[in-house]
Amino acid sequence: MKPVAIFRHAASEGPGYFADSLDGRAIPWQLICIDAGDAVPQDVGAFSGLVFMGGPMSVNDDLPWIPQVLALIRAAAARDIPVLGHCLGGQLMAKALGGAVTRNPVKEIGWGDVQVAGNETARAWFGEIRSFEAFHWHGETFSLPQGAVHLLSSAHCANQAFALGKHLALQCHVEMTAAMIREWCEVGAGEIAAASSSPAVQAAQTMQAQMADKLPQLHGVARQLYQRWVAGLVN
Repeated sequence: MKPVAIFRHAASEGPGYFADSLDGRAIPWQLICIDAGDAVPQDVGAFSGLVFMGGPMSVNDDLPWIPQVLALIRAAAARDIPVLGHCLGGQLMAKALGGAVTRNPVKEIGWGDVQVAGNETARAWFGEIRSFEAFHWHGETFSLPQGAVHLLSSAHCANQAFALGKHLALQCHVEMTAAMIREWCEVGAGEIAAASSSPAVQAAQTMQAQMADKLPQLHGVARQLYQRWVAGLVN
């Protein structure tokens, strides 16, 4: 099988539990480190799927790799090669496929409940899951591209996920591991402090104290989503 291409946009925002999921299924993958200067591939046909992780930048920033990534996502969609986006990755997908990315009413950082939509597409992706505690770290949000189906919402962000055929875009993070949460709390300490007045921002100590209870459920949600997504990989 051709590898899954995983795009990393910041050193601390690697594939986490998603890579574990691929390894458990013996699915090959290739990490493309945009943050380290790796080039955006030109040939989408070299991969069985594309996965985009998070990052501190905005998809609206004037960065040279963003137009290249948007073009690659559109090429993948045209060839029915599945695309998966986490946070910034979901925003890249939204913008590439015709949506818009704008400032969210409040910043969301930490654990927070998300509700699964009541439509058939949401049930196909989430099974019996009706709500769960997701991990959040974002200040922007996406609109849904034409033809996309709304999947998730939270009290502070209406669009937490959408599906468009084989493609899945997430605003929240389901790929988290304990090590990632600890590192993000260190790297993002200043951002947490600056946004502490937001009703959707937790203290670093609170996020980490809740990991033992919340990560197992989050990994269960991730397994459900990743299992469906990898079923669409192109050989």
